[in-house]
Amino acid sequence: MKAEDRIQPGGEEISRENGELAGSFKRAVLIFLGAAIGAQLLLAALVVLVDPFFHYHGPIPGFPYLVDNQLSQNPGMAAHMEYDSAILGSSMTVNFQTDWFRELMDLDTIKLSYSAAYPRDQANIMEILFKSPNNQGDKRIKKIFLGVDVITYMGGVEETKYPIPEYLYNDSYLDDIKYVLNKDVLLNYVLRPLADPDPTDLSDVYASWWTEEYYSETWVLHNYVSPRQEEQELAADAYLRAVEENLAVNICPFIEENPQTEFVIFFPPYSILFWNDVLKENHLEATLEEYRYIASRLNAYENVEVYFFPDREEIICDLNHYADYSHYHPRYNRYMAECFADGTNRVAKEGQPGRGIDEYLAHMRKIVEEFDFEELLLRK
Repeated sequence: MKAEDRIQPGGEEISRENGELAGSFKRAVLIFLGAAIGAQLLLAALVVLVDPFFHYHGPIPGFPYLVDNQLSQNPGMAAHMEYDSAILGSSMTVNFQTDWFRELMDLDTIKLSYSAAYPRDQANIMEILFKSPNNQGDKRIKKIFLGVDVITYMGGVEETKYPIPEYLYNDSYLDDIKYVLNKDVLLNYVLRPLADPDPTDLSDVYASWWTEEYYSETWVLHNYVSPRQEEQELAADAYLRAVEENLAVNICPFIEENPQTEFVIFFPPYSILFWNDVLKENHLEATLEEYRYIASRLNAYENVEVYFFPDREEIICDLNHYADYSHYHPRYNRYMAECFADGTNRVAKEGQPGRGIDEYLAHMRKIVEEFDFEELLLRK
């Protein structure tokens, strides 16, 4: 008799029990998988409904949105919120309050700052701004207020300060799983605001954390380290090639393609310690020439105004106005907004009355060359 023909006692019962166990296990696995998939779909639906990064729609009424992530939330705000003007730039712009722009210029303004932003960061957000419903049909964006930090215009045309989450910047929904099934998004931007509601005031979104006691000469000098002296002076045109490329690729196309929009370009007032760095690193001529080139190039457009604040001696020479060598008190954001409204510190276009860029830079040079940096640093 063959082995396979032998029948063990109770073999049929054991086989049947094993089959039932396998079937039960399979059903349990399917139920578990179904529950897991259902839970993920539910959580994804919750993220889409609230949409804390405004990727699909604007804010829903009543939800206490937390807005503190420039890289992830700026593109959605640019795409889906209502505005007619925008503030762009680095941390030099975070202390603007958009309410001021309504008060002073009757503008419904959105703030889209990126800390330490490079020109490519500005291009990325302007691409979304000008594709938004705010710039379609009869609606046009009225003004772009763009802060220019000269030190960032020396980088590559594709360089960004931080890697951007591409899935929040592109037009594809195929990679949105990184958003809708993101644990951090769910916990910190959907559930935490519900548990501890404290909605962000969009008028002063991204405002710096420094309180009044940080704006002091003592604090600034305590944290400042003067660079070592460089012996060889940088050529006056050392930065111009990179600057020209950045303007040509990341800034000028938006100015040229949107003649109905006025671009307000401004240079922020860094403290006198910034200029100590410039002297120690021996690139004063190159830095002044960079300011001259950017101002002249952009001011040549009819839909551009340029404002120059670096030579405001009463601001930059008093370190009690700063929290570090470059970040000024919010009252100077207010001051700049007032200048945008009344034209103070505007650089005259070529052939028009008023102070041209050469006059502003001559004054800047005079301040730097006559300032007693040694005496200031002895207070450290």
